[in-house]
Amino acid sequence: MDTMPQLKVFNTATKKLEEFETFTPGVVRMYVCGPTVYDRSHLGHARTYIAFDAIKRYLSLRGYHVIHVQNITDIDDKIIKKAQDTGKNWSDVAEENIRSYLEVLKKLGIRPTLSPRVTYHISEIIAAIEKLIELGFAYESNGSVYFDVSKYDRYGELSGRRSAESWRQEEDVLREKRNPFDFALWKRMKEGEPHWSSPWGEGRPGWHIECSVMSSRYLGVPIDIHGGGGDLIFPHHENEKAQSEALFGIKPWVRYWMHTGMLTIRGEKMSKSLGNMVYIDEVLDRWSPEVIRIWVLSSHYRSQLEFNEDSLKQHESSQLRLSTAYRELKSILEEAQQDFRLSEEDVKVLREIETLHREFHEAMSEDFNTAEALKSVRRATDIYFSKIRERETHAPALQLFSFLEEANYIFGFVKPEEARVGEDARLREMIELLIEVRKRLRERGIYDLADKIRSSLGEMGVELQDSGLETRYILRK
Repeated sequence: MDTMPQLKVFNTATKKLEEFETFTPGVVRMYVCGPTVYDRSHLGHARTYIAFDAIKRYLSLRGYHVIHVQNITDIDDKIIKKAQDTGKNWSDVAEENIRSYLEVLKKLGIRPTLSPRVTYHISEIIAAIEKLIELGFAYESNGSVYFDVSKYDRYGELSGRRSAESWRQEEDVLREKRNPFDFALWKRMKEGEPHWSSPWGEGRPGWHIECSVMSSRYLGVPIDIHGGGGDLIFPHHENEKAQSEALFGIKPWVRYWMHTGMLTIRGEKMSKSLGNMVYIDEVLDRWSPEVIRIWVLSSHYRSQLEFNEDSLKQHESSQLRLSTAYRELKSILEEAQQDFRLSEEDVKVLREIETLHREFHEAMSEDFNTAEALKSVRRATDIYFSKIRERETHAPALQLFSFLEEANYIFGFVKPEEARVGEDARLREMIELLIEVRKRLRERGIYDLADKIRSSLGEMGVELQDSGLETRYILRK
C-alpha cells in the first residue's frame, strides 16, 4: 500500500488504544510469558502463543525487526508437586513437558527468537534480588526474600488491585511478610525440594523475578511489548512490573502490556478443577495446524474464544477454501499463457482487490484485529472463485496472489511446504510480469494502481527505475 495506516495497540496498563511507537525505531522487543512445564500445554496456551505469533508476523510485515522472547518456567511449586504426586524427579517432569511444548510450537509454526529457561539463570536472579535488597525494595525473612510493595507507590496500577481482600495465603508465609501483598523473590528450601545456594541460604527463585531477569538479559531495558494470557495480569504481571521498575529505576519498564482473552468450553473457563482441560497435542491429532491457527485468529486476541468441534469444522472448510484459492492462483501464474491486456472488468477487479487489501491492513493496524482482517481475506477469495478462476487473467490473479501471500504469512492457512518461494529464476519472472502489468496501467492512466505495484515491490526490496514507459529493476539485499 502507498500509505500504511497508523498502528494502534490496546495497552492494559492505560486501558486505552494507543499509537504504536517503539523505544528504538524499527525494532520491537517483545516478551511473552511461556509455560510452566508441570504438564503438557493446553489450548489456552495455544490461543496466546498463536495470537502473539500473528502480532509478531504483522509487525515484521510492516518492516519492524522483532525480537521475540518466550520463556520456559522449569522450576515452580506446580512442577515440584507434580513430581511428588507421580514419584518422578522434578527435572524429568520439566524435561518431558518442555519437549512436548517445543514440538507443539513447531507444528503450529511458532518460532520465538529465544526460549530461555529459569534454571539456566539462577546466578542472575540472585544478583537481581541482592540489588533490590540494596535499593530498599526487598527484605530477607527466615531464609526467604520478599518484595516490599509498600515501597513501590504504583503497585496495583496494572491490575487495579490494591488491597489484600480475598488474598489467600499460608499462615506461616503471612507471618514472614510485612504486608500480605509482599511477594516472594526467593523461597527458602523445604525438605525434598530442589535448591540452589544463595546469600540467604539454600532455596529457589520465586515465580515473578524470573521474567524480569530473563527479559532484561535478552531484550535490554525498557521493552516494547510484554504479553501473556489475561489470567497473568494479577498477580504475575503486576508483580513483574513493580519489581522491574524498582530494580531498573525506569518508568515505564514496558511500553505496551498486552493480554489475550479467556478460552471457554461450553461457556465455562477451561480448568483442571472443572475437568474440561483440552491439550494442544490432542487437538492436533484431530485437526491440522492450519485449521487451528485460522480458528484462533478468527477472533480478536482480547476477546473470549469458545472451543467446540462445530466451530473447528467450519474453520476447516474456510481453511480449505483459502488454501485452494492460493494453490490455484499459484498454478495460474506458473502455467497459463501471459496476457497483458486489461479489460474494464480486469480494472474493476483490481480495484476491488486493492480495497480489500487496504481493509486488511486497516484491521490489522487497529490493535491487530485478525477477526476483521480475515473477513477481508475471505471476501478476496470469493473474488477469485467468482471472477478470476475461469478467466485466468494475469493482472487480477497476480494482485490477489500477492495479497493472499501477505495474509498467509499472518494466518498460516497454507502448509509451509506449499508456500515456499521458488528459485531465483521464478522470482525474476514474477517481477518482470508485475513490471509489464504496471506498464499497461500507466499507458491507460491508471496511476494509483501502478504506484501501488511500485511501492509494494519497493517494500520487498525490488527498486524500479523508470525511463519513460520502460522500466528496469534492482534487487536490494
